[in-house]
Amino acid sequence: MTETSASGETAQKSSLFTPEESRGLLSALGAFIIWGVAPVYFKWLSHVSPLEIISHRVVWSLIFVLFVVVATKNLANFIAIFKDKRKLIIFCATTIFIGLNWLTFIWAIANDRILEGSLGYYINPLVNILLGMVFLGERLNKWQTLAVSLAAIAVAIMTWQIGVLPWVSLILAISFGFYALLHKKVQVPAPVGLAVETTILFPFALGFVLYLTFSPPAESVAVTEGAGFSREAASFLLLIGTGIVTAMPLMLFSNAARYLKLTTIGVLQYLAPTMHMVIAIYIYNEPFDSSRLAAFGLIWIGLVIFSIDGYRNRKRMS
Repeated sequence: MTETSASGETAQKSSLFTPEESRGLLSALGAFIIWGVAPVYFKWLSHVSPLEIISHRVVWSLIFVLFVVVATKNLANFIAIFKDKRKLIIFCATTIFIGLNWLTFIWAIANDRILEGSLGYYINPLVNILLGMVFLGERLNKWQTLAVSLAAIAVAIMTWQIGVLPWVSLILAISFGFYALLHKKVQVPAPVGLAVETTILFPFALGFVLYLTFSPPAESVAVTEGAGFSREAASFLLLIGTGIVTAMPLMLFSNAARYLKLTTIGVLQYLAPTMHMVIAIYIYNEPFDSSRLAAFGLIWIGLVIFSIDGYRNRKRMS
């Protein structure tokens, strides 16, 4: 063995991550940071109707992601899904759930309810446990039961505090939970899945965008009164950018999943809702009183229990 190769092996052993894991970690951080600052981006568009934002998001996401599908030589996989009736039906369902998730998230940002949104994404892993139990026959152990119970108590506290169910949190958690559950039945690369879903929504989204674009100004204002329809160049550029904001983190996450362990991704996934919470409190001054602190505290404890239990189970199986 040469001195150069020996020193190279020593350097690799002393490194905390392999080169592949380092790429995966950078990709994961990129994905979760983009998701984490997304409320700021969409807040810049709060004068625009959420439905208009979603329509542009679909149109520009499809254009962007189709380039990725072609570049990664997945066009045949993309076309094949439209020839498979079973997969197409499943993707129609995932499209409804992701569309509902996007619309709720953007509405929450425009209406100063980012904190409720962050709670929804904190709850999501615990909702996944329940969905696995109900639809996949998975059984809860005592630690998972405790984690889910703490989440239920947190929702009860929020309900008592604000007087109604925290429906923003629940819709975000449940819609994304069902979205992930259905994706287990159609294992396809992330760009392909997003391309299919945006293709399904594309005719409706494009039709709405064209309607707003070519409607007479007076009629447009009447139709979107209170929704803030805008033709300004800056707003239009931001609307085009929603395609990149949507597709880019998904591409990065897909790359991260190839190189990182699930435990690492599991820990990093809480970065985005944590950033949402910080942004809501310190940038947009959303109220964070003792009741909300108690609810979030219970969720955090539940997630710690869930994460430790998941790590122990994976160690036991390896």
